Amino acid sequence: MNSATHPHAVALTAVAARDSRFTVVESWSECANFPEGDPQREIEFFHRQMNEEIDSLECCAINLREFPNEEWAVRMGLARQCADEARHAAMFRRIFESRGGRVGQYPICNIQYRILANVRTLVGRLAVQNRCFEAGGLDAIKFGIEAAQQRGDHEQVDLYQMQQADEIVHVRFANDWVRAATQKDPRAVLQIGAAMSMASKAYSMMIGPDGSAGTSYPADVDGRKESGFTDSEVRMAMELQLQMGR
Repeated sequence: MNSATHPHAVALTAVAARDSRFTVVESWSECANFPEGDPQREIEFFHRQMNEEIDSLECCAINLREFPNEEWAVRMGLARQCADEARHAAMFRRIFESRGGRVGQYPICNIQYRILANVRTLVGRLAVQNRCFEAGGLDAIKFGIEAAQQRGDHEQVDLYQMQQADEIVHVRFANDWVRAATQKDPRAVLQIGAAMSMASKAYSMMIGPDGSAGTSYPADVDGRKESGFTDSEVRMAMELQLQMGR
């Protein structure tokens, strides 16, 4: 991918460390994107998801490192999220290996970390990571639960339900803190806007048009409400998903 010629080019200088087992790529198109029906599609998904959970863990960890003076409740929320994401990574590794996978078998792309590390404010990071990436994950998890139930794959259903419970807490934590931060300091709204704009451009650059297709899921209305989104915010999410699905 030549980011210099991309219409939404963003300089993403942060690099997440990975050991020699992994092949790290810069865009979704360089990953192993198997078509529907391919027997490797699901096993590759577990490998990709394992790495995405590590990405989320690393994003929370750099928040703890780079914002040491934040109030204790916020730092505790971030620390709990680190523990949750580590547990999720272990869960996906376990199911991946139990179904014949080998760690490092497929290329990985550290999209979340490379984007979040370029956001310079904590309120911007939580708005992008928790209120966007993880909230979108709620939609995908609900879809995954229903699909696994239809197949009778109870192991996957249990995994997704455990993940779902944690992600709801992560999103609600961010919703509560972001709202309090914007009430305390109106400048936080501008910081969120700047972070969202940059993240949207960077995500478009890394995921590309092929990656955007098929990544939209119906909004998990109940999950989003439980995680602290207002009715109007849930309606906006539903409208956006309809537009993306056209």
